[in-house]
Order: sequence, then structure tokens, then C-alpha cells
Amino acid sequence: MENSPVVVEATYNASVKDTWSALTDNSQMKKWYFQLDEFVPQKGFQFQFEGGTETHTYTHLCEITEVIPLKKISYSWKYKGYPGISFVVFELFAEGDKTKVRVTHVGLETFPASPDFDKENFRSGWTAIIGTNLKNFLEKGE
Repeated sequence: MENSPVVVEATYNASVKDTWSALTDNSQMKKWYFQLDEFVPQKGFQFQFEGGTETHTYTHLCEITEVIPLKKISYSWKYKGYPGISFVVFELFAEGDKTKVRVTHVGLETFPASPDFDKENFRSGWTAIIGTNLKNFLEKGE
């Protein structure tokens, strides 16, 4: 299904509170996510960052669309100079003393047809970001 979202989940040996902080506190985000100049977890806050492939860097333009503390944060995700807009949703679920995070990225089909915007690139990117980077940060302090 071409218009289906990318959904990636990971479970951490960390509390919901600690996981939420990692997702919303810029000093922590810089250790596992992208280098953002500023990040404030409130609806309407706009932020941008650089990221991309080995051959091309893209300016990502984002705006927070929803915040439910300790449960959910959502934001738009588009690229400067390119058509299309997508949305990223981080949801947190307490599982005993662990926390499951689900990232859902919808609207990828609105981006130009390009290998850089291939859905599998987003799937592998989110898998690395939350399955490796965030996990290592939360569980090992790396």
C-alpha cells in the first residue's frame, strides 16, 4: 500500500518520564536525535535542522501540531525547496517499568519521487533513530 505510513516501535528500560524528557528536552535530544538550535514542546513551535544522505543535505522544516505531555508529540515535517508535507507522531506507552515508543510518519507520498525520499529510507532511519540511538541514550547514557 503506497500511502501507508511508516510505523516503528521500540521498548526501553526507562520510565515514561525519562523517555518523554529525551523526546522533548533539546539538551538530551542533541545526544541521540538531530542538532536543533532550539526546541520547545508546545503547539505551534517551529524548528528546523539539517539532515539527509551521504550525497545531499536537506533543510527540514517542522512545526509542532500536538503535545500531550508524557503521551504524545506530533509535528509537521517538510523540506525547504521541495513540495510535500508529512507528519511525525511519537507516542509513549507505559509497560510496567518500561516504555514503548511508537513513531508513525504519514504523508511520505507527498514528497517528490526520489530515492532520497523512498519510504524504506524513512523506515530504516526511524529504526536507527529510535531502535538504536534513543535506546542507547536511555539505557546506556550514550
